[in-house]
Amino acid sequence: MQAIIELKNASVIVENGSEKKTILDDVSLKIFPLDFITIVGGNGAGKSTLFNVISGNLSLTTGEILILGKNMTKKSPQVRSKFISRVFQDPKMGTAPRMTVEENLSIAKLRGKKRTLKITSSKELQERFLTKAKAIGNGLDQRLNSPTGTLSGGQRQVLSLLMATLQKPELLLLDEHTAALDPKTSKTIMSLTDDVIKTEKITSLMITHQMDDALKFGNRLLVMKNGKIVRDLNSEEKTKMKLEDFYRIFE
Repeated sequence: MQAIIELKNASVIVENGSEKKTILDDVSLKIFPLDFITIVGGNGAGKSTLFNVISGNLSLTTGEILILGKNMTKKSPQVRSKFISRVFQDPKMGTAPRMTVEENLSIAKLRGKKRTLKITSSKELQERFLTKAKAIGNGLDQRLNSPTGTLSGGQRQVLSLLMATLQKPELLLLDEHTAALDPKTSKTIMSLTDDVIKTEKITSLMITHQMDDALKFGNRLLVMKNGKIVRDLNSEEKTKMKLEDFYRIFE
């Protein structure tokens, strides 16, 4: 089976004055179709660096990255956006606050395609947006004509998720996308995320600091430390783990 994304001996070294620091250390990783991989690790473990390397926002010092078997190591984030979408931790990122919900969704429909200055939305698209928004059930369907900046944090994060998956990506990056939300909203968003991933059959990679979520969701679990992947657990291995076993990995 061909990997959606493959990293080969990927390293990122940054210079701070006279010092050099390795923030991604010889990482090799294959992400296969329908993988839902959760990633955990302490601060500075390399989680965000991994995401930035995959999305093209950070260049590799050494190594390669392949998307659907093609070498994309030197390709820009714009080129990679045809294959990859991302939901950020901050609900304000990834949306245009002065544009309406519907206008933001119309832009998302053009991900990876040539865009014009004019934002248009056909009746068919409007009905599709409304159907998806109603299915979410958090009142977003009543706010399609509202400026995105007036939404609650939860509604805005739901919108970000909807935008990221409206045009099915080859890979969805979930960058601690529930971390800025209250516990109740976070639980709702995670349930919605899991449903969208399963229903739309989307290959996904999710960073989380919630150990319960890391064990509950997905079919693989990566543990990162000092820029390396130190554990890659499959579903069976995850099922056997308890939280105390999980914390022991970090000791």
